Amino acid sequence: MTQTESAIIQLKDIGKSYGNISALRGVNLTVRQGEVTCILGDNGAGKSTLISIISGLFAHDVGEYLVDGQPRRFASPREALDLGIAAVYQTLALVPMLPVWRNFFLGSELQKGHGIFRRLDTDAMFAVTNDELHRMGIDLENLEQPVGTLSGGQRQVVAIARAVHFGARVLILDEPTAALGVAQSGLVLRYIVQAARDQGIGVIFITHNPHHAFLVGDHFMVLARGEVDLDKPRSELTLENLMFHMAGGRGLSALQHEIHS
Repeated sequence: MTQTESAIIQLKDIGKSYGNISALRGVNLTVRQGEVTCILGDNGAGKSTLISIISGLFAHDVGEYLVDGQPRRFASPREALDLGIAAVYQTLALVPMLPVWRNFFLGSELQKGHGIFRRLDTDAMFAVTNDELHRMGIDLENLEQPVGTLSGGQRQVVAIARAVHFGARVLILDEPTAALGVAQSGLVLRYIVQAARDQGIGVIFITHNPHHAFLVGDHFMVLARGEVDLDKPRSELTLENLMFHMAGGRGLSALQHEIHS
């Protein structure tokens, strides 16, 4: 399989403006199955606009958006989701007081029976949730516990497993480790790799953290003021170089000088 054949998403010279403000200019990106693509940049770099376009929340103004080689212009996230492009945001779409298995099927509940006898198939939903979480290597003691009692990392991986179960071919993860400690970040990063390697999913990992990105990434893009500042595969990049671009090309010594000056 060639790299073109394995590409799920291709963005070509994508641009987006809001009035007189240009949020993105000339962005090219390829998301391939089984790979983790890391998109980094400071606040205002254009990351949110880019993932909004990919997920179908906004339409691009210029350029071309291809899915499986076909041009697309989404009118809603539902259209993107129908093609297997799913976003998991920092503010997870989970109901804290509902049990884990109910959250897993939230909005897509299984039912049984007919007519007035139709009701939720709770046994099937519980069993599927248990099987899918175990298949992803997620071991929770009690699926009846409210999802709000789980750690931040556990909630993230439940959301990831849910998206995979419902057909995600491209998984967009928006700062999934931003509010997590070291152990919980490690948990999420492990499942990012597992989703890509074991499930063959194309993962887009949005992050401010070059260390987390370099642990799991196959390809790296750094955005700066709406433009691509860096676009390289892992084989052509070092962590130091990635951090240099994240620092706006100034490097760590310049940052240390600013801190101590």
